[in-house]
Amino acid sequence: MENFQENEQLKLNRGPAVVVGVSAGGLETLKELLPLIPAGFALPIIIVQHLHPMQDKFFIDCLDSICPLPVREAEEKERVVPGNVFFAPPNYHLLIEKDRTFSLSVDEKVNFSRPSIDVLFETAAEAYGPELIGIVLTGASRDGAAGLRRIKENGGTAIVQDPATARFPAMPSAALAETEVDFVMSILGIGAFLAGIRQSAQ
Repeated sequence: MENFQENEQLKLNRGPAVVVGVSAGGLETLKELLPLIPAGFALPIIIVQHLHPMQDKFFIDCLDSICPLPVREAEEKERVVPGNVFFAPPNYHLLIEKDRTFSLSVDEKVNFSRPSIDVLFETAAEAYGPELIGIVLTGASRDGAAGLRRIKENGGTAIVQDPATARFPAMPSAALAETEVDFVMSILGIGAFLAGIRQSAQ
């Protein structure tokens, strides 16, 4: 019985996932993007937003109040469950293990950041391979560029916010310089793309 339950749980974790990296200008940008995600969206969305190490839950509560999906911080050893928006907790790297569970780390900062977008993207690329969709949004650093390249190398889909529409164009510009991406879109375009995934899966 226990093995049957484990196998059924693993089936729930199969299928695509979306990882998102965002930094400066992130709250305003996510307030535009997350309401565009349709209720019943069948993929997990995992986000690294660069935050102050002592950031309180206001950020999560604010986005949860406007997103059709539940928004919460990821927890150690938690399974990546579809239909939820997960955020890396402040001051922790967020990794995805091969069994598609979360792992939290206090290892050294990467690209001066913890959580690091690259850490999430690179571990997710190994866990999901071609089933992964990676998205780089506004930011003032290079974090996410190397991780998005890894996603593309593993057969995943690479999306970058059009730098001309970003509040801080440095991060999407760095990602474009590093990788031949699949799509360069505005926030409205990214929202429509994600909504289309749900429709095509029905």
